Amino acid sequence: PAASRPCTFPAKLWLLVNNPRVRSVRWDARGEGLLIDQALFERELLGGGPGDSGEAEVFKTKNFGSIIRQLNLYGFHKLTMGPAGPALGHRLGPAATRDTPDSPDGPRHYFWNPYFRHNRPDLLVRIKRLTKANKEKLDAGLKVPSR
Repeated sequence: PAASRPCTFPAKLWLLVNNPRVRSVRWDARGEGLLIDQALFERELLGGGPGDSGEAEVFKTKNFGSIIRQLNLYGFHKLTMGPAGPALGHRLGPAATRDTPDSPDGPRHYFWNPYFRHNRPDLLVRIKRLTKANKEKLDAGLKVPSR
């Protein structure tokens, strides 16, 4: 299973969100979306600064923008929480702050992928990196083969 191959970005992310020592990335209440506290993520997983959980150097970057790019490349969608639940959008808005404690030092992000679920590591193999060719196939409604 993909969870046993933590070399892929989605597998690393799945292991992190399920690690109780990692506080910067967590599941939403339904276990279907990913909540990321940007400032804490940068300190905890990219910078290795004070309060390091021992998970630093998981990613080969210190740039949070690179993490967002990877999320996008693997088909994660940035959502915003509104009164009716998740909706496509840019960033968590005021309606979502009841789901996430206030963060005085930076934005919180909410991402969703249909194959990234709390108790379903078996679905990780269905998350494909979106190359230009794969994106064109998906846009045309064609199936993207597994690698």
